[in-house]
Amino acid sequence: MSDASGGRGERREQPVRVLLAEDQGMMRGALALLLNLEDDIEVVAQVEAGDRIVAEALDARPDIALLDIELPGRSGLDAAAELREKLPSCRVLILTTFGRPGYLRRAMEAGAAGFLVKDGPVEQLADAIRKVLRGERVIDPALAAAALSAGPSPLTPREQDVLNAAADGATVADIAQRVFLSESTVRNYLSAAIGKTGTRNRIEAVRCARQNGWL
Repeated sequence: MSDASGGRGERREQPVRVLLAEDQGMMRGALALLLNLEDDIEVVAQVEAGDRIVAEALDARPDIALLDIELPGRSGLDAAAELREKLPSCRVLILTTFGRPGYLRRAMEAGAAGFLVKDGPVEQLADAIRKVLRGERVIDPALAAAALSAGPSPLTPREQDVLNAAADGATVADIAQRVFLSESTVRNYLSAAIGKTGTRNRIEAVRCARQNGWL
């Protein structure tokens, strides 16, 4: 039988309550099934969209929120930051397909206690959930090394906003309306972002920023 302990080594009488946020239905169902097979873990809530995470967490009161990053409606990283404010008793563990150094930095800034990629065994995930509950920090070792070597994002928050608005091929005028800036200011931010990413145009800049986890 699995052993879930609290911070002082005492045994928990109740299983670890987990909220699972994953947009792919098959993956979400499989993870929930496998985690529920653990004696000391119970998936008490499942959501498929990022903009449902906080409301569902406030209702279900999980011990751990297991969040993907790229979700419909809202990023798991944004939800993690709000959870830290509104439900500090809930610890966040990021589980994502995209092991990008920039994502790891942003996750830590949002208050996440752990960051794992999805290619590991479920036993490793279950163990990470227990460690995070005990107050430990769990980070994929290879990703941690990559994050240290990559350094922080070179983009300012405004440059990130403009690139995000440009991601769907929007015109400068459309971008300006979305981010409430003048068109000339948008062009300046786009030019700066292109220069900082070492790319040739805004599309390449968006691609580069996403690959590094800066967006």
